Amino acid sequence: MKVAVSRKEHFNAAHRLYNPDWTDEKNDLVFGKCNNPNFHGHNYELIVTLIGEPDSNTGYVFDMKVLSDLIKEHILKQFDHKNLNLDVVYFKSMNPTAENIAIVIWRILRQQIDDKFDLKIKLYETERNFVEYPVH
Repeated sequence: MKVAVSRKEHFNAAHRLYNPDWTDEKNDLVFGKCNNPNFHGHNYELIVTLIGEPDSNTGYVFDMKVLSDLIKEHILKQFDHKNLNLDVVYFKSMNPTAENIAIVIWRILRQQIDDKFDLKIKLYETERNFVEYPVH
């Protein structure tokens, strides 16, 4: 009997989408306004979901206060009000697309959360554009 529990958080960050191996023209063609050399920002909405069986003693799948603290410590401190390209080590050599941001967040949190829980990340870059990782 598995149950999914989710925590929603918010962070603001700037980034630039570009491939340093491409010409400026090709970067503009592929990434458009997102290739602005002076960067641009988003108000990201992050939903972290854990799936598991409720504990017989507490009734919790996972203590949501603990999950909130893990997200704040390991994600928000690194990502919130940062330039992802310049300030976040994971994106020194990785294009900070929403897809890559979600994968990085999953990898960071996966190290902090017992493997008995399935972990899913949903990241809204805008109200209409979001990504999910992993997808099964």
